[in-house]
Amino acid sequence: MDKFVIEGGRPLKGVVQVGGAKNAALPILAATLLAEGKCRFRNVPDLRDIKTLLRILQELGAEIGRGEDGTLEIEMVYERNVTATYELVSKMRASFCVLGPLLARRGQARVSLPGGCVIGNRPIDLHLKGLRALGAEIEVRHGYVESRCKRLKGGEVYLGGHSGSTVLGTANVMMAATLAEGETTIVNAACEPEIQDLAGFLVKMGGKIEGAGSSQMRITGVERLQGVEYSVIPDRVEAGTFLVAGAITGGDVTVRGASSEHLSAVIDILKEVGVSLEKTDDGIRVKGPSTLKAVDVTTLPYPGFPTDIQAQLMVLLSVANGISVITEKIYPDRFMHVAELNRLGAQIRKEGPSAIVLGVKGLSGAPVMASDLRASAALVLAGLRAKGTTEVHRVYHIDRGYERIEERLESLGARIRREEE
Repeated sequence: MDKFVIEGGRPLKGVVQVGGAKNAALPILAATLLAEGKCRFRNVPDLRDIKTLLRILQELGAEIGRGEDGTLEIEMVYERNVTATYELVSKMRASFCVLGPLLARRGQARVSLPGGCVIGNRPIDLHLKGLRALGAEIEVRHGYVESRCKRLKGGEVYLGGHSGSTVLGTANVMMAATLAEGETTIVNAACEPEIQDLAGFLVKMGGKIEGAGSSQMRITGVERLQGVEYSVIPDRVEAGTFLVAGAITGGDVTVRGASSEHLSAVIDILKEVGVSLEKTDDGIRVKGPSTLKAVDVTTLPYPGFPTDIQAQLMVLLSVANGISVITEKIYPDRFMHVAELNRLGAQIRKEGPSAIVLGVKGLSGAPVMASDLRASAALVLAGLRAKGTTEVHRVYHIDRGYERIEERLESLGARIRREEE
């Protein structure tokens, strides 16, 4: 198990390239279960979560290779296995997105329940509701979702939940509907850029999808989908993390590949905090101010402020002038990082689904423990700002979503190194 050792207090300067979007790549790779022939991908990040999904696809009959130019190639050469095992699905909740394409292409699927999640309850009831609306017979037995159908039939699917639409559920139903008979309408569909990217891939394969990016999508089923070449969009969460890194260190960083369209809510909040942001030809440039202002922010489904950047913003507000309130509307329990940030000198109090952040003049280095992917990123950002040495333990969490983050931060002038525990 590795840890990061960070010597804080250095402004970051330079250019950093954003990688491919993990949350777009995962369902897109799962959608290769629908394809006839080889799919070739560009801009797929080399992450722990991606490797987990590729292992699942291999168990389901995929032949996988990487080209010399970094492209990823996937072709389904054996289609008899329909089981995604607990041993792999339990490692990453997003791997549950193989359910829809498996069922649509092979007529049956047996996928392990994804289990609990440290950031809060994340049920799969909407996934199952959506697939049942398309005619799937589904039972949950012995920890597995077992589903079957002769051929799915189009219908109207409502995917509203207590926290709004479901991103992964929308992906599962959308993938299944591409091979269903007739037309499917998804009402209250997720609008995230990652869903739009999945739709782009399915359409390029020959799918018929209208309304991606809106709350209502129409999918007309086709007989078959063909393998194609495709490039995954840049990762907006990684881009937002680097923007906060530049801001909190008082630095001057250009985040190449960052999409201002995908980050409009983040950009708006950062400007309220006092951060200088400038759109460039190939990304976004951030300059950290001498003083930061307190703001109130609520996480919401896209295009609102993303829950996946909540922890990073909290670090920034922990050293802002005044009192900020962060309300978590997506995952009300997603505050595991609060106690660890307080170890570094922050003054944050959790009250129900909100965190009250009293800005302090500075943070001081200390050993801290990462609890999940985005909390890990937040602790790294805090270490970059803190005086002295910060040790971030259990960084295997951050390897799930950030490729070689320590090397990229080091290229911007950070003093950060990876060490074995």
